[in-house]
Amino acid sequence: MTASLFELYKIGVGPSSSHTMGPMRACCRFARELDSHGALERVARVQVELYGSLAHTGLGHGTDRAVLLGLSGNEPATIDPALIESTVAQIRSAQRIHLAGTRSIPFDEARDLLFRREQMFPPGARMQHPNGLRCTVFDSEGAVLDQRTYFSVGGGFIVEDGTTETLVQNQKRIPFPFHSAAELLTLAHQHELSISQLMLENECALINTDSGPASGRAPVETVREGIDRIWQTMSACMERGMVTEGILPGGLNVRRRAHRLAERLREKEVDGKVGDPLAPLDWVTVYAMAVNEENAAGGRVVTAPTNGAAGVIPAVARYYERFIPGADHEGMVRFFLTSAAIGSLYKENASISGAEVGCQGEVGVACSMAAAGLTAALNGTNGQVEHAAEIAMEHNLGMTCDPIGGLVQIPCIERNAMGAVKAVHATRIALNESEAHKVSLDQVIRTMYLTGLDMQSRYKETSLAGLALNVIEC
Repeated sequence: MTASLFELYKIGVGPSSSHTMGPMRACCRFARELDSHGALERVARVQVELYGSLAHTGLGHGTDRAVLLGLSGNEPATIDPALIESTVAQIRSAQRIHLAGTRSIPFDEARDLLFRREQMFPPGARMQHPNGLRCTVFDSEGAVLDQRTYFSVGGGFIVEDGTTETLVQNQKRIPFPFHSAAELLTLAHQHELSISQLMLENECALINTDSGPASGRAPVETVREGIDRIWQTMSACMERGMVTEGILPGGLNVRRRAHRLAERLREKEVDGKVGDPLAPLDWVTVYAMAVNEENAAGGRVVTAPTNGAAGVIPAVARYYERFIPGADHEGMVRFFLTSAAIGSLYKENASISGAEVGCQGEVGVACSMAAAGLTAALNGTNGQVEHAAEIAMEHNLGMTCDPIGGLVQIPCIERNAMGAVKAVHATRIALNESEAHKVSLDQVIRTMYLTGLDMQSRYKETSLAGLALNVIEC
């Protein structure tokens, strides 16, 4: 386990965790560290260079806006989405930026924000990931004061080049460290714990380490309240998506559909047309699309584990809450703890970055996490949880990431709906089968990663192939 539940489920803004949240966090960290190191007062100019997928699809994903907001000292988790437009417009009209929210310096976007589409990786970087950005500041004489290279590795996670990813430190701080599904199942069996119970113990240990005994709060209460906050944010996002109409930004003129679909389903319920046994899956579709339409509009969402896949897990969680007899709060807690355990395995052993492994690493992983979570909520065994997660990913293998126009809209919005329905079905298969199965979750995670590495780069969030190439933008 290298990623906490609260690192996989991060509250932020759309449309992309790797192309919006990650660059915003990186630029904010860079600017704030200049301030903390006492170098800010000497800065006369800042320049940000984008590489690889960030350069190719950055404009469609809002990376340019994320850079401006991050340099200004804004974090995705705390920025007010309603103020994003005005903040960006002010920077562009004045051609000045308040670095770290304090020091005002000139900012010429054509000169200071460069899309290096001809280069996949930042020159001289030790790490190689297709989501790279380099931040440089200069003094009044043009000399370089500081330069940092960051990689946005999916789900809003960022890594500074030349440093060790701090998430590995979690291994020294938790009672039940695991690096594979096999280890997770073995630990749970040895200690007679469910996967959700084991994860709760680990999360409580991390809370204790981070806040210490002086916080005066029981770690289990803190974890449960954190889960409730995540679910409340997801629920609010779904509700906004189901009541909002209009055209999504970006130029594709994609019409929001969740509101209209929800209204049609409600009309059928009022008319007593509830004979369709698959009607709950229509609602799963609506829930997932509502979230991803909000994400495409730059609204408040939760990475699950990414923004591009943010609709799958909330949709399946709402399905459990609304349509499963006897569903309760404890089931929801099991859902999120178990799904996070599975997400952590993908984060450590494969990738949750569409730019690295295609959409199998985003919607595919979300589908796998949701299937595991739903199985746990329905009191499935640990073996059934592992089986559901495996089934879900097995049938997402090879899925490319080819967004039209570089926007997180087509096929992303519908793809979340399909992923959510697949998760429900994977759970039903696992719960109705014996626990013995031929393909293990570890094997399918490894297969997903190798498939992603074999996939041509133009099918991995560059908008240079697939639907992005064959569908003419209108």
